[in-house]
Amino acid sequence: MSVPESSATSSSETQSSESATRSVGGRGEVRQKALQEELRELVGVVGPGPLVDLLLERSFELGATDVHFDPRPDGLHVRLRVDGILHDVLVLEQQVSPQVISRLKLMAGMDITERRFAQDGHISSSVLRHQRDVRVGSGPTIYGERLVLRLMPDSSNYVELDQLGLEPDQTELVLKGIHAPYGMVLSVGPVGSGKSTTTYSCLSLLNDPGRSLVTIEDPVERRIDGVNQIQVDSKINFGFVEALRGVLRQDPDVMMVGEIRDPETAHIAARAGLTGVRVLSTLHANDTASTIDVFREFGIPPMFIADSVNCIIAQRLLRKVCPNHRETFRPDPATAQVLGLNPEDMADVTLARGIPADSNFHTGYFGRTGVFEVLYIDDAIREAILDEKSGTELGHLARKEGMTTLEQSAIRKVLAGVTSIEEMHRVLTS
Repeated sequence: MSVPESSATSSSETQSSESATRSVGGRGEVRQKALQEELRELVGVVGPGPLVDLLLERSFELGATDVHFDPRPDGLHVRLRVDGILHDVLVLEQQVSPQVISRLKLMAGMDITERRFAQDGHISSSVLRHQRDVRVGSGPTIYGERLVLRLMPDSSNYVELDQLGLEPDQTELVLKGIHAPYGMVLSVGPVGSGKSTTTYSCLSLLNDPGRSLVTIEDPVERRIDGVNQIQVDSKINFGFVEALRGVLRQDPDVMMVGEIRDPETAHIAARAGLTGVRVLSTLHANDTASTIDVFREFGIPPMFIADSVNCIIAQRLLRKVCPNHRETFRPDPATAQVLGLNPEDMADVTLARGIPADSNFHTGYFGRTGVFEVLYIDDAIREAILDEKSGTELGHLARKEGMTTLEQSAIRKVLAGVTSIEEMHRVLTS
């Protein structure tokens, strides 16, 4: 790629967009090196309790989604997942590691004497100064016990639908889908692609005192006023299927099903969507058209799929170029070809890439944005589903009708200077 022409930031419009979507909590104020030094100094002078408390507090401030405690031959490696990438912050010596693991398991209500099997635990918000829940999972490795903490989102920090990264025409289609009198709106993508955030944003738009809203989740990620939230529990055989059957007898207007994982859940959700209930849910699928294939594999009849599904939202999360440490450059011919630019347009286009710094964990990126593909089930798509067209054929038809694909959405973000072409390749071609 060509040599950067300047170290100036991109347009003020891009900067304001970046600033508007930055996470609260002072992520930029807590530097990686400062955190590492702070934790190292504490290891030798305090017990595991204060060390764990500080680590959790700093993890929340940084906007981390997960904390990993990985045993290795040289000690316990502590890593934070920030913007989807794991970063090393500390290595605890082997004599300290068991105390830290035991402290976390005790807080999570887990059996501290059991190290042979995987366990699940929960640190409630009442235990922490930050009103946030933490889900804990443990398991054995050849070097000792491993622990992973999933930091639940801040219930008070909602993301509006128009802040997710959707294009204006995509937002219009999603709104059309969720405001239909009945039927399903599905958010699909791999793990960690922001499906739950999108689903909660849709749910908040339907949260009205005149409606009965119920969620069925595993786990309950955000507490929402005015919504009846149900936590499934496999230990007592109370799963999505059992919860769904019970909720459907309780006169719901809107149901959010955390995830459709199996044929029976899919059948019940589809029937609910056909009988006057608005259903929001997530599903693991690569794109919008392949979602229809997943439903077919679940054994849902074409008529049920065509009539119960209103809208499908496929998504990925891309890291945003750091707004404070970035440089701009003009694309070379190979880059221009990937972005679909004509040679005559190259002179008028500038792209952005980040400069590694302490405030962005030396990645050049800060924060994330979504890229989306929205398939609204109109008459033509519905007819194709009834004719049992394949997912590939449905995709061709949707693109012919003007659907913006994930790749096209990502290219727009690259051209706007929001993300980089390297990040687009990392997420969409991996």
